[in-house]
Amino acid sequence: MSTEIINRVSNSKLVTFDLEDFYPKGERALFDIKDWLLEGLVLRETVFREKALAHDWSQYQDKYIALTCSTDAIIPAWAYMLLSTHLQAYAKKVVTGDLDTLETILYTEIIKDLDVSDLKGKPIIVKGCSHKPVPQNAYLLLIEKLQPVAKSILYGEACSSVPLFKNKNV
Repeated sequence: MSTEIINRVSNSKLVTFDLEDFYPKGERALFDIKDWLLEGLVLRETVFREKALAHDWSQYQDKYIALTCSTDAIIPAWAYMLLSTHLQAYAKKVVTGDLDTLETILYTEIIKDLDVSDLKGKPIIVKGCSHKPVPQNAYLLLIEKLQPVAKSILYGEACSSVPLFKNKNV
C-alpha cells in the first residue's frame, strides 16, 4: 500500500518573511576619523577642515558610509556634519556610528515604508538564518510592523519554528 506524501507546509497559508530579501545592495564602508585628529584625540578645526577639503570623496560613490571615531576622543557634532556635506554628492547614505548602526538605520527605513496590508490575517514565519548582516533590531522592528496585521507570527523554519505571537482577534 503506497500513500502519497503531502507537503503540509507548502499547502498551508503560512507566509515566509525573509529580511535578507530586503537587504539593500551596495558596498558598506566605515570612515574612521581618528587619523585626522592630533594624536588620535584632539580635533583641530583648521586641520580637520583642510583634510576634508583635500580628501578624495569620489571613492565613496554609491556606498553606504558609517562615520566613526575609534578612539576616546570627544567629537563635536559639526565634525560629522561637515564630513556628511562632502559625502552627500557620492554616498547612498551616511550615518554616525558603526556598521551595525548603519544596517539598523537602513532596515528601519525599509521596514517603516513596508506595505504589509496583504499579510492581514495570515500566519507569518520570520526566517531566522541569513547570510547577510541583518541586524537584530530589524527583527524587532519587523515584529512591531507585523503584529497588528498577522494572525500569528513564528520564527525560524517551517519545520522547526518558535511561536512568538498569536492574534486572538483574527
